[in-house]
Amino acid sequence: MSRDLVILWRSVRAENRMFWRSPVGAFFTLGLPLVMLVLFVALFGNGSIDHPEYGDISTAQFYAPGLGVFAAASATYTNIAINLSRRRDDGILKRVRGTPIPPWVFLGGVVLSAVWIALFATTVMLGLGVIAYGVEVQPDQLPVMIVSFVAGSVCFATLGVALVSVARTATGVPAMANATILPMGFISDVFIPLDDPPSWLAWAGDALPLKPFAVSFTEAISPFTAAPGFQWDRIVVLVAWTAGGVLVAWRRFRWEPVPGPPKGRGRRSRAAAV
Repeated sequence: MSRDLVILWRSVRAENRMFWRSPVGAFFTLGLPLVMLVLFVALFGNGSIDHPEYGDISTAQFYAPGLGVFAAASATYTNIAINLSRRRDDGILKRVRGTPIPPWVFLGGVVLSAVWIALFATTVMLGLGVIAYGVEVQPDQLPVMIVSFVAGSVCFATLGVALVSVARTATGVPAMANATILPMGFISDVFIPLDDPPSWLAWAGDALPLKPFAVSFTEAISPFTAAPGFQWDRIVVLVAWTAGGVLVAWRRFRWEPVPGPPKGRGRRSRAAAV
């Protein structure tokens, strides 16, 4: 068991190095939410927002934790789905499966590295909000912040593995990931504050995992929340989505690429396909 833990630690370090060696992935995970925070505060000002969930808070107090949550979801869900699907199509997962490394150690390294990057991105986002815009972070709410962050980041990490499990090839995974997470950002109190939305839209936001993650984390930072401010109903939603992602990944995850038609043209290639 101790040997597996050593391999797991090395796997986490290797995954982390590969992430930072990809400037595009690092920018969309960390740089883009930072740019959005600066732009939103510059465009809308840092005045007060009378939000039904968080009370009378400043613009930065609303956007800093929400965009931090979005960065965490991107670091786990989107990055895991894209990277794992590409490795599967390239045959890397097949070769890993043939090594003595236990499968749980390899996947655990992928998930833990993504959670660590999510933690870094969220910390940087909140740090910029505190230093530049006066965002308040309540020290007595730190346990609530930790529970909300762990539940949300692990949830989106398992959903990233589940997305790889249902996707046949890596070609459509980036579109599938963005087509699911970006609309959630608009109905989950991340990109815009929702004030009296339609009932079906509010229900969809509450049922999907991003809004419970964003609301529970932002509520923990809000100066109007009395400690301890655990949002257990939100945590239950995240745990349910985590269980569903684990079930899908356990039943459908493939280590080998899907066989494609033979390359070539003409009658010979069609005969070979038959």
